[in-house]
Amino acid sequence: MNTTRSRLAAGLLVSVRSVAEAQEAVAGGAAIIDVKEPSRGPLGRADADVTAAIAEAVAGRAQLTVACGELVAGERAIAAHIESLTTQLVAAGLPFPEAVKVGPSGLSLDRWRSAHERLSAIVPEPIELVAVAYADWQLAKAPDPAQLIEAAAAGGASTILIDTFDKSAGGLLEIGGTDRVGAWVSAARSRGLGVALAGRLTAIDLPKVAAIGAQILGVRSAACEGGRMGRVRRGNVSELVGTLAEAESAAGGSPSPSRIARRS
Repeated sequence: MNTTRSRLAAGLLVSVRSVAEAQEAVAGGAAIIDVKEPSRGPLGRADADVTAAIAEAVAGRAQLTVACGELVAGERAIAAHIESLTTQLVAAGLPFPEAVKVGPSGLSLDRWRSAHERLSAIVPEPIELVAVAYADWQLAKAPDPAQLIEAAAAGGASTILIDTFDKSAGGLLEIGGTDRVGAWVSAARSRGLGVALAGRLTAIDLPKVAAIGAQILGVRSAACEGGRMGRVRRGNVSELVGTLAEAESAAGGSPSPSRIARRS
């Protein structure tokens, strides 16, 4: 069973769908490059060869995470995709991604728990399997985030991503509410989980979600020209990284050296 504790860097995560977008995100100062295909859903899985090409482009410049779709598709299908990707990475002499993530839509809590446990047992070390909760869980027919947080912590997860399922609706804070999202973050952190937040977060949202204790803030639409289905631009990413650094400074912290270096 994969028991890796989280090695994910704090800071801005940018979801990309191509090598060109990954290069823009890295140049803009993203701490984590997340590979996904947004036309295939909230955690849409990119083809393995696309992911491998992105891994080569960002190797040593940022951490890499990979969206692998929804767990309801079956852990065997997801595991086969991860195996295809890691085989290509090994052949190219590239490191594995830091983490993979799969959504909980269409599953009861019990079904999610058992499927997540089975997938965790076959994800190769040192890749972390991130647990995912949807703020709009009723629409996604997924477990209540509060219950999923408890189950994820009990099951040995290291990190949880709280995201939105319907990307055509409002953002995370609009759907979940700042107080409730904050309660989820507090519950997760009290159980030793690292927390990532995503779901149409804007530059205005970043100080708010950083203040409630999330270590990783994920964006795509805000990093793109033309919205979620547009293209990531380094200028947008740089502005978001700067906004996050300013929020940390105002809160009495200081931006990490890696973020300062990327902005210089």
